[in-house]
Amino acid sequence: MENSSVESTTPVYTLSTTSTLSGIPVHSIRQYIDKGLIIPFKKESNRNLFSQIDILRLKYIHKLLNEYGLNIAGISTLLALIPCWAIRECSAKERETCQAYHSDVNPCWEASEKGTLCKNTNCRECDVYRIVENYADVKSFFKTLIP
Repeated sequence: MENSSVESTTPVYTLSTTSTLSGIPVHSIRQYIDKGLIIPFKKESNRNLFSQIDILRLKYIHKLLNEYGLNIAGISTLLALIPCWAIRECSAKERETCQAYHSDVNPCWEASEKGTLCKNTNCRECDVYRIVENYADVKSFFKTLIP
């Protein structure tokens, strides 16, 4: 059966299953959640569920930590440099009041003040958060922006 993007974003995996599938310890996944690198789906019971995209994201974070030597602050900064305003096609007026546009420390999904386009958007479903679905790394995405 072919995976569609809807299926890849469907939160179905528990924390322990996600840990097994990603090869990342539970305590590390919790730390990534606490630091805003990953956004789990929260059930009414307050338990976290994860999707296939989350597992890809976790593997990318793990690669950045272990193969490239970045720390969590470095990863957060790297993700903050993704030009979400270009992906979401925000107007100049929206960018004026959007913290994600002005911050070089926190990724857009961590912004406290968002533009009108993103205020009522589920960040888990956003193309910016899902960038790992289509690109092996952030640089691969940046290369698509340059003709």
